[in-house]
Amino acid sequence: MPLTDIVVRNVKPDNSKTLRLKDDRGLYLEVSPAGGKWWRLRYWMAGKENRLSLGVYPEVSLKDARERRDEARRLIANGIDPSQVRKGQHAESLADLETFQLIAEEWFEKFRHKWTDNTAETVIGRLRKDIFPYIGTRVIREITAPELLAVIRRIESRGAVETARRDLQKCGQILRYAIATGRAERDVSGDLKGAIAPPKKRHFASIYEPQEIGELLRAIDGYSGSFVTRSALKLAP
Repeated sequence: MPLTDIVVRNVKPDNSKTLRLKDDRGLYLEVSPAGGKWWRLRYWMAGKENRLSLGVYPEVSLKDARERRDEARRLIANGIDPSQVRKGQHAESLADLETFQLIAEEWFEKFRHKWTDNTAETVIGRLRKDIFPYIGTRVIREITAPELLAVIRRIESRGAVETARRDLQKCGQILRYAIATGRAERDVSGDLKGAIAPPKKRHFASIYEPQEIGELLRAIDGYSGSFVTRSALKLAP
């Protein structure tokens, strides 16, 4: 006998077992000992029994569950497994969520421990200012080299050539992280090699005055970094 709204609403759980209340054409309501109520469809494909979840009551009413059952049975009648269709739709919805910004933020949280607080703020700040507004909502696997170049050129056009170069490097790291985690297929930043003008070289005048040389040596002695770097500074001509 088909279910009614009153029966579905008032059914009480059994503390010792899961209840299954049949409706019609394979649809039934499953009631857990804890009181949860799930709509399920029992069906067969190629002689094999399968079950498909159709939602949770009361979010999905009896009427809604029957409509979902009928949609699933139309697929079955055409030889299509509704559970496989759902898996495909789920995969597509996940792909839609794999945007550049979401993956970049995931990458940042994973590697931020390698940077000082100031460096970490600079990295994420540049991404938020220069990159996210333009390609942040794009699915990362769909971003093209010309699209990324247009974003980097915006930075370059304001005279921030070194910032443009560093941001391109960071985009490459994010893309390679996406590849490693199965959400992109290639690093399009590699196609932009040579597309950004190199920063202008700065030449510093040599120090000849004894007083200035003494100040330099004292500054080197006061350097608190690694021993290797301090030694290299002393050996530099």
